[in-house]
Amino acid sequence: MNDVRLRLDLAYEGTDFSGWARQPGRRTVQGEIESALAKILRLDPGPSLTVAGRTDAGVHARGQVAHVDVPLGGLETAGIDPGAAEGLARLLRRLGGLLPPDIRIFRVSVALEGFDARFSALSRRYAYRVSDAPGGVDPLRRREVLWHHRPLDLGLLNRAAVHLLGEHDFAAFCKRRDGATTIRELQRLDWIRDAEGHLVATVVADAFCHSMVRALVGSLLVVGDGRRPAEWPGQVLAAAVRDSGVGVAPAHGLCLEEVRYPAAEELARRAQLTRRVRTLPDLRP
Repeated sequence: MNDVRLRLDLAYEGTDFSGWARQPGRRTVQGEIESALAKILRLDPGPSLTVAGRTDAGVHARGQVAHVDVPLGGLETAGIDPGAAEGLARLLRRLGGLLPPDIRIFRVSVALEGFDARFSALSRRYAYRVSDAPGGVDPLRRREVLWHHRPLDLGLLNRAAVHLLGEHDFAAFCKRRDGATTIRELQRLDWIRDAEGHLVATVVADAFCHSMVRALVGSLLVVGDGRRPAEWPGQVLAAAVRDSGVGVAPAHGLCLEEVRYPAAEELARRAQLTRRVRTLPDLRP
């Protein structure tokens, strides 16, 4: 039976989830979506989703992307024609009716040839939001903004961030996983103070290893409040080992904002390139 690959563009409020990845006995984003698809398409076992970025417990997303391979027969049985816009719209409405309100799928489309939500991605963009207001965070924003109880200096945050840019081994800021590299290209890391007075870090990389964004933010906050010099995060990076002085910032301030992909004709090539195990060049004389 032929499968159809569908692309899902989605968002979720991560507070009440044990992260993205399916876990027995725990409420997860992947588990909720797969369960809904299994009911709609009458599949047992249900389909398995592949996601652009596996977020941790409590982390939010408004620009997440996933793909799922589903049997054409299952779609036909459910009265869904994947080749017609109204068929995909019908699937989207049914998902909206089954999914809990803290998950929303905004778009369902037939994936372009060669598309892989994880391996075809060029970059992921996250935002981390912090308030240093003396009285704390607006209660209506408490689930998405971290309160830092010391004043933060925007200039110091940005001065320290510069030392982390580029392709490096980010072992000092990652939780190691067997067989996985910690080499990443950090393309952007900078801070602004927005109209609400929140400090917002924009973090862009080709990919991230486990806890990397939150550890980077944690290392910068102690510079921003004056407890460490601006050069310190760069020194930690160069050491390439976990430093007890680096605190991992809480999950709720972090949100996956966007995943970027190449043009259609480059999707398969990008996926093949991304699957390689990366190493840093040997710069010794």
